[in-house]
Order: sequence, then structure tokens, then C-alpha cells
Amino acid sequence: MAMIDLSLKATEQTAPESAQRRLSLFVFALFFIFGGLTSLNDILVPKLKSLFSLSYTEAMLVQSAFFFAYFVASIPAGLLIARIGYMRAAVVGLLTMASGCLLFIPATSAAFFPAFLGALFILAVGVTVVQVVANPLLSLLGPTATSHSRLTLAQGFNSLGTTVAPYIGAILILGALNEVDTSALSSPELAAFLAEEASVISHTYAGIALIIVLVALVVWLQRHQLKSSPSTESRNFWSTLDLLKQPRFALGAACIFLYVGAEVAIGSLMADYLMLPSTMALTPELAGKHIALYWGGAMLGRFIGSALLRRFSPGKLLACAALTAIGLTLLSANSVGGMAGWALLAVGLFNSIMFPTIFSLASEGLGERAAEGSGLICCAIVGGAIVPPLTGLVADLSSLSLALLVPVCCYVGIASYGWYARRPHALSE
Repeated sequence: MAMIDLSLKATEQTAPESAQRRLSLFVFALFFIFGGLTSLNDILVPKLKSLFSLSYTEAMLVQSAFFFAYFVASIPAGLLIARIGYMRAAVVGLLTMASGCLLFIPATSAAFFPAFLGALFILAVGVTVVQVVANPLLSLLGPTATSHSRLTLAQGFNSLGTTVAPYIGAILILGALNEVDTSALSSPELAAFLAEEASVISHTYAGIALIIVLVALVVWLQRHQLKSSPSTESRNFWSTLDLLKQPRFALGAACIFLYVGAEVAIGSLMADYLMLPSTMALTPELAGKHIALYWGGAMLGRFIGSALLRRFSPGKLLACAALTAIGLTLLSANSVGGMAGWALLAVGLFNSIMFPTIFSLASEGLGERAAEGSGLICCAIVGGAIVPPLTGLVADLSSLSLALLVPVCCYVGIASYGWYARRPHALSE
């Protein structure tokens, strides 16, 4: 493999203050976009489960197709940034996202579940590139001491997207599921109904594709905001893996795996969980709208966390958030009615600071290898492809309540890492 520069150049780190402000707004917008697209999967899971009569395990393949892209594309995305720069890489990512959205059209025409999974994978490859661009870029747009806070604030905008998208998606995508009794339809009527419902998905994603193309055009026009220059030091794909020799980084990457897996598993099962007679017995559309509260809690917590992280140890705050998430999840699993539903929805509030805090704790001390670290950490987002199907399998074999023990185990690992990384990198060496 050819040697490719992965270091962040000085010209990309020292933009004027006015340019830094504009770039920060640009990065916040990217967080909003890929957050909204990711959370729409929580609406697709019950929709496709109903259309194709899937088990929980099969329905969770929606998340597997999406999050497996992070494992495949994250390190290549870091290489791409090094080759063409942040802004151009962001355009490539956005156009790939738009292509994935448009692939929902032939998937709908074919009425073939694997075709939807393929479209989701391409969409997620684009999301991966955009996320690998956004994380280290935002870390560089200000003092290192406040990077935890900036990343958490950006995740607040990410959560704004994840809050708005499920609510709108529930109206557009889930609305008819509770209006038609499919058991009363004849075979031709059922086929026509399923085709119409599938077309709702393709129309929604076609509209999203148009918006993404417009954003890509704006980013392209701003591509000269950051200048790239050659580096005397080159690295390849395999040298990136050397970062795993650093315990703080390696354990942080493992925690990203656990965090994304737990958050996505809970979000994916939330609608079905809230529809259970033993919890809140909601209709599909209303249950989908409640998912917005789960992600809205994360949004609120990230804005609050951005302030708290300036006053308290990030590691200790991470440990406290994970322990609280464990308590709420166990409370939900052992309760019924509104208590079970609202306790699980509240987990979103304490998920809030986990990703940005784990990311920044793991990245401390990487210096010029920040882009490499971002790509490798984003590979760990593949947890969203593995933990949700495992949770779905437990649900199929037992119950949704018992399946919540899977994310509980994930939060135990996160709490342990928070305590391990409670001191700044320089002091922990």
C-alpha cells in the first residue's frame, strides 16, 4: 500500500479566529445532519419489521448494515482526509450520503429487504466520512483544554438532529401502521398496501438526498477555508494500528464500541418496548414520537454537560453518567407501566456526554496523529452493528425487558473506563 500522510498540518490547525468561528458552525451543521440520519434508523426498524414480518433479530440488521460501514470506512476516511483535506473530504462524504438515500428508490421498487440494507450501508459510508472529518476538526478549532466541552456542545447539535428526525419520521413513515388492519386485507390488497408503505420510505429519503446535495454545494464553495500542505512524515493503514498500543486510547476505542452499541440497541427497541401492553401500550406513531424524547434527553444533557465538563473531571463525570444509566435501565427492566417506559427514555439524558467524553479522553496526547485516532475510534462505532442484533436475539429468546441486560453490561464497561481515565493524560502516565 502506498504511504499516505495522515498528520494534521499547521496550516489546517491555525486558521484565523473569524474562520474558526465559521468552521465551527459548519461542523455543528454536520453533526446535526448525521445525527438526524442515524436516528431515523430507529423509525425504520419497526417500519421494516412490519412490512417484511421480521423477528427482532432480523429487524436489527438495519442497524448492523448501517454501523458496519464505520468498521469498513473509518480508516480509509482518515486516509482520504490526509490526501484531499477536510473540506473536500466532507463533500465526498455528503455526496455518498445522498447516493445512499437515492438507493432507497430501487430498493422500494424491488420490495427486497436486503436492498434496503445495501442502501443503508452506502448512506452510512458517507456518514462515516463526515464524522471522521468533524471530530478532529472541531478539536483543533480552539484550545486543547476545552476540547471536551466543544465536542460535547457539538454533540448537542447532533442530538438536536436525533431529536427532530424521529418525530418527523414517525409522522411520515410510521403514520399508517396503526390505521390499517393488515390481517383483514386480501393478498392483492396486502401487496398494494405494502408497496405503498414502502414508497413512503423512498420518498422521504429522496427528499433528504436533495437537502444533502445542497449542503455539499455550500461546503464545496467553502473548500478553500483550510489549506493543506505536504508533510515530511508519512504513514499507512497498518501504522495507524500502532495507536492501539496506547492503553488509554485502546480502552477508549473499546468503550466507543460499548457506548454506541448500548445507545443504538435501546433506541432501536424503544418503539416496540413502548408499544407493549406491560409498559405504555402506545400506538406505533406515538411510540415513534416518544423516541424523540430519548434523543432529546441526550441533547439537553449535552448542553448541560458542556458546562459541567469545564468544572469537573471528565472521567469522573463519565463514570457517574454510566452508573446512572445502569440504574435507570435496571429500573425499567424490573418495572411495568409508565415507570418502565419513562425510566428507559431517561437513559438518553445520561448517554449525552458519553461519546464526546470517551472520544476526547482517548484522543488526549495524540497530537498530529489526531486524524488517525479519529478514524480508528470511528471503527469502534461498529458496536452499533453488533450489540443491537445481540440484544434482539435475547429479546426473541426471552423478552424485551430481559434484553435490556445487554446494554447494562455495556454501561458497566464505560463506568470502569471513566474511573480509569479520571486523571489528565499527562498525570496518568
